[in-house]
Amino acid sequence: MSINVQTTGEHDDPDLNTTINTTPLVDVMLVLLIIFLVTIPVIVKTIPVQLPNARNIATVTKPENIVVAVDKDENIYYNNAPVSAGELKDRFEDALRRSLAHGTPLPEVHIRGDKDVRFEAVGRVILAAQEAGVQKVGFLTEPRNQEQ
Repeated sequence: MSINVQTTGEHDDPDLNTTINTTPLVDVMLVLLIIFLVTIPVIVKTIPVQLPNARNIATVTKPENIVVAVDKDENIYYNNAPVSAGELKDRFEDALRRSLAHGTPLPEVHIRGDKDVRFEAVGRVILAAQEAGVQKVGFLTEPRNQEQ
């Protein structure tokens, strides 16, 4: 009473299907994608913090530093002397040449911009400093009050 299972018969299919069925793989990948799309906004959230007020760090005013002021009427002052925007680049280049000739450190440019001045006017000062080859440009500000 035994049965021979490994016999070949007439109705056996000689061509076997050897391709991989990717449908389960695609299903698993779609489920993983949905899980990631749902969990990423939960993981990445901003923590509510109160940022500190700006503090005025005392700057050491060196004689070689250049202070450029821009008032609300877009007038430019180079070390408290009025200058035009075209003349500003030449003044920066002269200061750089003098410092290199004397072997002193390169001057820093400190910009004092009025709070009501357009950014374009301050941008012209930055552009003139960049074209002249100034290495350091900084902004002078006042500290915020604690009430603000």
